Amino acid sequence: MALNPPAWCTPTLLKVLLGLMALCLAGYILGPPLYWHSMEGLAAVSRSTSVAAADSSSCPACVCDCASQPLLSISHGLNNISFTDCSKHDPDMNEDTEKNFAELLTEELKLRETEALDNQQRADMALLEAKKITSQYLKEADKCNSGMETCEEAREKAEAALSAQKRQTAMWEQRARQKGWKEGVSKSRAESQGNVQAV
Repeated sequence: MALNPPAWCTPTLLKVLLGLMALCLAGYILGPPLYWHSMEGLAAVSRSTSVAAADSSSCPACVCDCASQPLLSISHGLNNISFTDCSKHDPDMNEDTEKNFAELLTEELKLRETEALDNQQRADMALLEAKKITSQYLKEADKCNSGMETCEEAREKAEAALSAQKRQTAMWEQRARQKGWKEGVSKSRAESQGNVQAV
């Protein structure tokens, strides 16, 4: 059972609505900048036509030296002369500013150099400390190795002495048996002698 869409919901109508929405969005995003650019263009055109009209009349052209004009125009009663002087080009002030800027840069470079030297010195100290610790560990490892070698030599000597002692004991035991010694008899004799001495 297939559902039939309503007549007003056709793919063509949907495409037209999406296109209209895209145009509105583009107008919303691009409209204000285009509006201001066009207004500036119109103002420039109207100024050029008014300048052409002024040239044709008897008014002389205005000479505007914007560098010598103050940035803000303040009424005469509130005017602070030092404030308006700030906007003027003062060679001495400019020279002092450049000197101060150069001094600040020199100070900054000296500080960075000092910081780099301190970092280098800390790194060198850490390297020396690491070398000392490594040397200590190597000495301890050498001591441990030599101790292990000494222990191994002593163990080998002890094993050799033990095997020699066992051979000698076996030889004496064999001689004693040849002379008539018996293991059980000697133990009972030793026990009886121990009891006699204890009394």
